Amino acid sequence: MNRRELFGTVGALGAAATLGNTSALVADHGKTAGRKMMAPLDNHHLHFCGIHCAKKDPRIQIITQHYCGLIGEGMHQCLLYDSVGKNGRLLGVEYIISDEMYRKLPEVEKRYWHPHTYEVLGGGLIAPTMSSADEMEFMKGLLTTWGKTWHTWPDPTTPVPMGEPLLMWSLGGDGQADPKVIAARDEEFGVSTADIRKKRVEAIGYEVPAVPPPKDLDAIGRQWTANGEDKPTRKK
Repeated sequence: MNRRELFGTVGALGAAATLGNTSALVADHGKTAGRKMMAPLDNHHLHFCGIHCAKKDPRIQIITQHYCGLIGEGMHQCLLYDSVGKNGRLLGVEYIISDEMYRKLPEVEKRYWHPHTYEVLGGGLIAPTMSSADEMEFMKGLLTTWGKTWHTWPDPTTPVPMGEPLLMWSLGGDGQADPKVIAARDEEFGVSTADIRKKRVEAIGYEVPAVPPPKDLDAIGRQWTANGEDKPTRKK
């Protein structure tokens, strides 16, 4: 999770003020205070797109825009939206941690965290604002991380958020993604999930994972295989 920032933050706005201009000084102070108040949002400039599914019912699949920022060694936090538009609906939040941090969690806590291995290698995660080279390096860093995701707006087609927060999960193997959802995402960003998958498998050197959907809400995620030792298979 230790990776260089891929986008620059907006520089501080200047304000012309003289010692004899009290109103200008007050205005500048307000801008400075405002910038400080908005600092948490300024740290969410890393964008990528994925497809979330509900852990309780993986047939519920939602294209989700992630806006993330690094908040500590090995951890990011993300605001999730249903679109990249100005009035995109805030779906919920996701916390992303390194594999090392995940391994230290209590077993009862691990049931909330989903792996990103299939999403990366299968092409489900994309970073459309990055160059191809930067996106590949970013995905390599994301490969073995884990995410804890809650959608507080479970169904973005409703006029207001309805019902309880929904614990989201990740697709873990071939045949789990809704073809219509994949097609819609590919068309929106002008990409091909199949082509992305091929390039990532070649570059990263692992076969695409094959993990079935969770059997229940208490199931603990696996990164690579359905059973046995949960280790990757080198590309043949």
